[in-house]
Amino acid sequence: MNSARVAVFTLAIVAACAAAPRAQNPGGAAPPTARAAAPIDLTGYWVAFVSEDWRLRMVTPPKGDYTRVPLTAEARKVAASWDPAADDAAGAQCKAFGAGAIMRLPTRLHVTWEDDTTLRLDTDTGTQTRLFRFTAAGAPPGEAPSWQGASRARWEFQSVPRRGDQELVPAGARAARGTGGALTVMTTNLRPGYLRFNGVPYSENAVVTEHFDLAPHPSGGTVLIVTTIVEDPRYLQRPYVVSSQFKKETDGSRWDPTPCTSRW
Repeated sequence: MNSARVAVFTLAIVAACAAAPRAQNPGGAAPPTARAAAPIDLTGYWVAFVSEDWRLRMVTPPKGDYTRVPLTAEARKVAASWDPAADDAAGAQCKAFGAGAIMRLPTRLHVTWEDDTTLRLDTDTGTQTRLFRFTAAGAPPGEAPSWQGASRARWEFQSVPRRGDQELVPAGARAARGTGGALTVMTTNLRPGYLRFNGVPYSENAVVTEHFDLAPHPSGGTVLIVTTIVEDPRYLQRPYVVSSQFKKETDGSRWDPTPCTSRW
């Protein structure tokens, strides 16, 4: 074949390849949705069980008690000026029910799928709703700051069996194979709130990162472990880290929505 014919043949192949539709992934199937790819099932009803920090979580702590919270000097002044009556007058009774503190409250959770890319978490204490979006964009543009903010979520998969460089369990099949994993959620766009009912503050600059894990309970059933990390350059000297536990319930018969309150 002479050079002219080789050139023509090569151009024909390039043109054909350019015109051919490209597969979205090697198998030709669409990537699994967040719901389909879930390595763990968080849906259902859960109830908090408080095994530590009882006096800080079950009742309103004394004014000025910010034990183990690494507050800045400015934050201490804010905590010292806490006035629940002023919060009531301003319609800000939900300041202790925002994303920075809601998982520490003695509440029940109801977790459902809003759609294939949004996990919904409702609390009966304070009647709050959180939406965990598995999309790069997160909240819609221009969304106003709120108590629960804008939350972007992603699944964290456990390591899977490998043969050399090849994973033996594809990402989309991990849930079916039971390889497990966890959920990570990052929340921003928050209204200023309280880490505790006694006015210990976090600001509108706070970033809340949460890790949701499941574990078996020693007496049977399943435990949801939520590790919360609050970072706030204005009010915290370093990240504030706490861990809260919830036990799964068989149904929603004890679900009891109650409104926000400025103190217990």
